[in-house]
Formats: sequence, structure tokens, C-alpha cells
Amino acid sequence: MRLAFLASHGGSAARALVQACRAGELGAEALALASNNSRSPALAWAREAGLQTAHLSSAKYPDPDDLDAAIRDFLLASGADTLILSGYMKALGPRTLGAFAGRVLNIHPSLLPRHGGRGLYGDRVHESVLASGDPESGATVHLVTAGIDEGPVLEQVRVPVLPGDTLDTLKARVQAEEAALMLRAVRNFAAQHG
Repeated sequence: MRLAFLASHGGSAARALVQACRAGELGAEALALASNNSRSPALAWAREAGLQTAHLSSAKYPDPDDLDAAIRDFLLASGADTLILSGYMKALGPRTLGAFAGRVLNIHPSLLPRHGGRGLYGDRVHESVLASGDPESGATVHLVTAGIDEGPVLEQVRVPVLPGDTLDTLKARVQAEEAALMLRAVRNFAAQHG
């Protein structure tokens, strides 16, 4: 597999996958990373790691269709055949989804289908879990489809919601599991889909 990534902030799952590729722990090649945020730490470390990088956002491409085409074109030009979303806070357009149909993986910080969908991202997910009184949370890797957080679940990891948990403590517990979850999901996906 030839991997490309989209990230909005730190891209911790992407970083873990790049390291696993280079350490021979994942039979894949990491090629490129794009971000909608020109100041994202993900862009900085991806450049340092020698990946092809790009800042692709509505600031550069105000028309959503033009932005979608630019993302698709950058990813295809990189040589990637599989796209990993690592904390990417934007919905993908039909051109990018079409070019990578069935080969776009996303990590979401809850046990989908609970606490997913439009408007539930980042800290909002953990706030929703805490407000619900759920006894557990976790993270989900799923295939991306046109519906927000609606694609088939590939892997999940569960973490308890503890008495006295705050947004920060729950978020830290979930994030501590995400890199290993994403690595396991991508390994299993590669074994099935090459």
C-alpha cells in the first residue's frame, strides 16, 4: 500500500503510521501529507520526514469543487492508493472520495455509531460522551463514505469513562490508544486489500 494523509492539527496517527512504515512494522510506504491548516504541526513534521506536503484549504481554493479537485490531484500525483485521515476536520468532496473509493480510513474518538456525525468532532465528541453518562468511550477506525462518520467500522478500542472524568482526562485516555488502533486497522486493511 502507498499511503497519503490528511491532517488538520498534529496528525498523531499519521506520524505513528509513518514511523511504523519506516521501521518495517507496516508493509506500506508513506508518501504525502496535506493539511487545511498552514500552521499545523502535521505539515511541519511531514516536511521534516521527507513526505510530499501541501497546504490545501478554502483560503487558497474558495470554490469547494476546486478545493476538492486540488486535494484529489495532489494525492493522486503523490502515487498514493490509500488515504488516511488523521484528525482531518473537513468533509471530503466527491472527487477525492471517488478517486479513493473504498480506500479512505478515518479515526474517530468515540465508539461509532455513538457520538458521531455532523458537528461531532474533536473535543465536542468527548463532551458528548461525558454528557450522555456512557460508561465507556474509545476510538473507531472506519471507512469513509459520503455520510459523516457513517462508513463501515474496521476496528475499535474501548476505554472506560471514570468517575470524575473531565474532557481533558477522557480525551487523554482515548488519544493514548489511537496510534496503536490505527496501526492495527491499517495492517488488517492491507492484509485484506493490499
